[in-house]
Amino acid sequence: MIKTVFAMAGGQAGGEQFFASLLPLILIVVIFYLLILRPQAKKQKERDKMLKALKKGDDVVTVGGIHGKIVGIKKDGGDVLILKVDDNVKLEVDRSAIASVVRQGKEK
Repeated sequence: MIKTVFAMAGGQAGGEQFFASLLPLILIVVIFYLLILRPQAKKQKERDKMLKALKKGDDVVTVGGIHGKIVGIKKDGGDVLILKVDDNVKLEVDRSAIASVVRQGKEK
């Protein structure tokens, strides 16, 4: 198989040219990984860690821009949070709808 590639490329010198022509493509893939894929994976891990650490009493902002305080977590799976937005207003939002934690609640 390799001999056929070298034969098609023109012998031994052609094989070296073949691998030299692949070098820029390999460098592009490495740069793409280092500049785009790796930082994105790191951000995703940090977001997952933040979402798992949500607890009662945290002040949060949703992806829709709603500010509220977590007053409860539904028992069925724990993916639904109850946010207190105002005195008599409570919203149920999915855990993945939380964009950021403004202030962490005090642990009891």
